[in-house]
Amino acid sequence: MVHVIVHPGFHKTGTSSLQSWLGQNRRALKPYLSFYGKADFLTAGSAARIYGQKPYPWRLRAFRRSLDRFLGKVPDAPVIVLSRETFSGSMPGHRRFPGKLITGYRGVAVPLGQQIIAALQARFGADVQITFLYTLRDRESWIRSVYGHLLRSIHLRDDYDTFRTRFPKLIDPRAEAEAIAKALGVTAHFVDLADVGHLPEGPAAAVLDLLGVPQAVRNALPPASRANTGQTQALEAEFLRMNRGSRDKAALKSAKDAMLKAAKDAGAAS
Repeated sequence: MVHVIVHPGFHKTGTSSLQSWLGQNRRALKPYLSFYGKADFLTAGSAARIYGQKPYPWRLRAFRRSLDRFLGKVPDAPVIVLSRETFSGSMPGHRRFPGKLITGYRGVAVPLGQQIIAALQARFGADVQITFLYTLRDRESWIRSVYGHLLRSIHLRDDYDTFRTRFPKLIDPRAEAEAIAKALGVTAHFVDLADVGHLPEGPAAAVLDLLGVPQAVRNALPPASRANTGQTQALEAEFLRMNRGSRDKAALKSAKDAMLKAAKDAGAAS
């Protein structure tokens, strides 16, 4: 029987680091799992994100078609791990068409999850074992990380205090994940980033722990590096100033990317 672990995020809970480390160590981990991340199913991942922003039935069907095509190319394996944060929809803080602020996952994550489960059963059989694994963090540090990400990735012009007031009933990520899993009726595991982020494998330790990958195997693998990290407060302040002063989104993105690269290079050299 095939066991599929679905890791649907959430955003800003170490997902990029998890995907990067598991992707880099595919060969060494092959006896224990077959890993597929963002780069392996870009079309399905994008379709899920678009449905999160435009939750129309035809968008959900487009996601299912993309996922079916991807799964049709996946070889059988005892354990398969699928990791993509857009499987829960779009990151809160973005806007849902025609302009409503996205403040949680549940409304789109449940129908997306239902389609994921149905697609896995169609591909691997009704007896496929499915486990949903959620990486999480406490609500205040999570929303602070979301803010920093949006500040550098979109034309956000709110300071943090203003942004935070837009979430008067901020979701608790764990409660949100538990409610989604309950609605889906799946076996689910919930792992706090604070409990695994410091380990040599980083957030990917959540997957290895779940599968019982031997410690000797883990010790032989290179330590994880942090991916998609936040920026300094000074850089955030500069991004906010730039967002408020520029209307050319393409030029703005290019300038921010250059500044992030310079900061990363300076950090590596120090």
